Amino acid sequence: MSIPKLQTGIVAFDLISEGGLPMGRTTLLAGSSGSAKTLFAAQFLAMGILKFNQNGVFVTFEEQVEDIRNDLKGFGWDIDLWESEGKWTFIDASPKEEDVITIGEFDLSAFRIRLERAIAKNNAQRVVIDSIGSIFTHFPEHNIIRQEMSKVTMTLRRVKATALITTERTEEYGAISRYGVEEFLADNVMILRNVLTNERRRRTIEILKFRGSNHVKGESPFTIVPMQAVVIVPISAMKLTQQASGQRVSSGVRELDQMCGGGFFKGSIVLVSGATGAGKTLLASNFINGAKESQERCLLLAFEESREQIFRNAKGWGQDLGQLEADGLLKVVSTYPEVCSLEDHLINIQELVKEFKPDRIALDSISALTRNPSEKGFQEFVVALTNFLKHDGVTTMLTATTHMLTGGASITEGDIATITDTIILLRYVELTGEMQRSITVLKMRGSRHDASIRQILIDEEGMQIGRPITGISGLLSNTPIVA
Repeated sequence: MSIPKLQTGIVAFDLISEGGLPMGRTTLLAGSSGSAKTLFAAQFLAMGILKFNQNGVFVTFEEQVEDIRNDLKGFGWDIDLWESEGKWTFIDASPKEEDVITIGEFDLSAFRIRLERAIAKNNAQRVVIDSIGSIFTHFPEHNIIRQEMSKVTMTLRRVKATALITTERTEEYGAISRYGVEEFLADNVMILRNVLTNERRRRTIEILKFRGSNHVKGESPFTIVPMQAVVIVPISAMKLTQQASGQRVSSGVRELDQMCGGGFFKGSIVLVSGATGAGKTLLASNFINGAKESQERCLLLAFEESREQIFRNAKGWGQDLGQLEADGLLKVVSTYPEVCSLEDHLINIQELVKEFKPDRIALDSISALTRNPSEKGFQEFVVALTNFLKHDGVTTMLTATTHMLTGGASITEGDIATITDTIILLRYVELTGEMQRSITVLKMRGSRHDASIRQILIDEEGMQIGRPITGISGLLSNTPIVA
């Protein structure tokens, strides 16, 4: 497309919009209450100042200027300083305490003059008008208001300003705007949503229309982070361009390395599936401890056990994870899945990886993250997480819990299996009247592997893998038949 784009400075948004907002055009930003319309618009101005030295004008028809200043301080933006330097200009058109008395026809000519002067005085390239819905609330003649707002957008185009106009909507998946006319005032339309699913809120952004310009289709989840503001997870703009390494890394269990043809591939995603008590956390602990000889850095993300409990259990298996931590080779982060949204968990993990720079990550267990979010939200989280870790070349082990002791698939396996490189099944099997544990490598991309079902024993030295179980079929399906 021929229309040039203005980079917003909101990194992931510039990715899904394929370059930013159409330059010199007006974009309508519609959203329900709490969807972060004002914050996104303010971030558009702030990033222009911080990253591109582009001045901006913020018009408020709804909130008081002082309230906006105070609300934005939590993101590290010094609005007062920018105002004194002429980089940020407020135009206060918010309602005052006095009652509004309408006399004559509605006319925005004085406002247009004021806006144009502010843009010219500060050489502003970015303009925000927040929110035009309040105009429709106070004045009944909507057709006249539409005509007057059309003149405002024509003024913005004439001065070649790239503008964001916010408006309210009453339904997340209903009409674009409250009054049904706002979307006709702009060349472009974006929608922010704040959907309640399973008692949890999930925010998304969708570019509905960029006239004469390309953009990524569909919704992208986002979250609000202190000192960063709106952080978008660009699910629909991700690219399958990860590198593939032929280097092997140890699982921490010698027999399992042999079953996998020499160990896991570096940078691969390994899924360990099993019932509670089958040895998933032990295998993850072995995976972490196995990096000791190669002096690799490891990150353990625990969603079901505390750091102290993990260290105590590891000592019972002959592993000193505390020493690994003291040597700076291990970082353990334990938290409940419910403390924040999946988008927040994803951002936190990305920040941890950038800060600690691990070679290995064990996440125990990813099934715990399915307790609250929607199925779609979990799928998007897994795709985004594995994509990020593969691009960084981090060897990753994910544990998943099955709902049956002796077989069956875990709730999460269907969402994860196709994007993992290796799948290891830990199962309880009944042999000679006793419940015993077993292990098998179900899948390993790019390598031959031992597909036999082997008996395992857990003792004070950790996991001991025995010889293949022969003479019996149907073990994994819990229907054993003596051959």
